[in-house]
Amino acid sequence: MNIVNVHQRRLEATPAQVAMLFDLLGSPDDKLWPANWPRMKFDRPLAPGAVGGHGPIRYVVTAYTPGESIRFRFTEPKGFNGWHSFTVLGATEEDCVLEHRIEMETEGRATLIWELAIRHLHNACVEDALAQAQRAVGNKPRVVPWPAKVRVLRWLLSVGRSKGR
Repeated sequence: MNIVNVHQRRLEATPAQVAMLFDLLGSPDDKLWPANWPRMKFDRPLAPGAVGGHGPIRYVVTAYTPGESIRFRFTEPKGFNGWHSFTVLGATEEDCVLEHRIEMETEGRATLIWELAIRHLHNACVEDALAQAQRAVGNKPRVVPWPAKVRVLRWLLSVGRSKGR
């Protein structure tokens, strides 16, 4: 299945402010990734070749231009063949658009997993990250409430973790 998934948010921020968000991604001082989701972690400082992920989603950094974009290639789950990125679009000294994009092909079981769970969790997580980005640069965040399906999926996942699964 061919998947293109795009989320965008306008930030009243300079390119330098957005560069700081990218530079801290996955670090203990991360100001972009929302705290209520599995943390993004990497095996080394953010640069091409850094390996990491969040929760069961694993990837490697394939490109990084500070303040402009960062791209990750999926390595897990199996059957997720593609990439995701954060990119700054239309930057001026006053504002820009922060975009998160996935372009991938899924196959077999990965298509079912995407459709039933990951797509919904992903969309909620990215919207939370974009609100977090707005907050981090001093903007009023536009918080998108989690749909019922996301709340149920998160509850089901937390029950599995609490039973040591």
